[in-house]
Amino acid sequence: MKIKLFYLLGLLLLASCSHRNLAYLSDLQEQATYEEGITNDTEPKIQAYDLLSVSVTSLNPEASALFNTGQAAVAASMSNFSIASNTSANSIYREGYLVDKEGFIDFPVLGKVKLGGLTKAQAKEHFVSELEKHLKGPIVNVRYLNYKVTVVGEVNRPSTFTIPSERINILEALGMAGDMTAFGKRENVLVIREENGIRKVTRLNLNNKDVLSSPFFYLQQNDVVYVEPSEAKELQSSTRTYYLPIAVAVVSALSIVLSRLF
Repeated sequence: MKIKLFYLLGLLLLASCSHRNLAYLSDLQEQATYEEGITNDTEPKIQAYDLLSVSVTSLNPEASALFNTGQAAVAASMSNFSIASNTSANSIYREGYLVDKEGFIDFPVLGKVKLGGLTKAQAKEHFVSELEKHLKGPIVNVRYLNYKVTVVGEVNRPSTFTIPSERINILEALGMAGDMTAFGKRENVLVIREENGIRKVTRLNLNNKDVLSSPFFYLQQNDVVYVEPSEAKELQSSTRTYYLPIAVAVVSALSIVLSRLF
């Protein structure tokens, strides 16, 4: 009887525990160093509803001023803006050029300018070619004002993060969100991306080094990262497991009492 009770207690304890791999890139553990060429860090393309800052300078400051009426005048506040901001971003969004659904912005003097589908470098070249008709030696700077990613699910600080550097990978994004909890599925992280009117959804295994070469390793503006909960978290939140600790305690107490009797 005593052995059977302890056996039952052991089964209950084992049922409440499971081994999971919580290490990122765990298949690199046996190697001292690992090197590979970076081929998946592509420059993002301007999309509908991006908010852009476009500044123009030239040899004639007075003439250049005509093209800067929509320039975001809050560049200084960008450096002080928290990348983990849950506060209002109205001071940053109050000026700038919003890309419409067709990929156009309304730019002073030039009128409607098509930027959708272009990289920042291509957008600069396009602006320079148009502005050379009006200015001598124009210099154009294009920046995103709402380059952001969202991390939700089994992380410690889920939120939407503004990225001033306009470059971030999925491990950095998880770091900004306070890393995954112990219940987050590192082997099955969901990334949602909208590009050219198409929504793409992929799953990444962060236990495997192959994720480093995935086209989704580097996030793009407006990407959403979702960390699914493990079966252990689902079991923990289930009402069926509410009485498990009580049952274990009762079995433990009974085993002690019966061991003394027999």
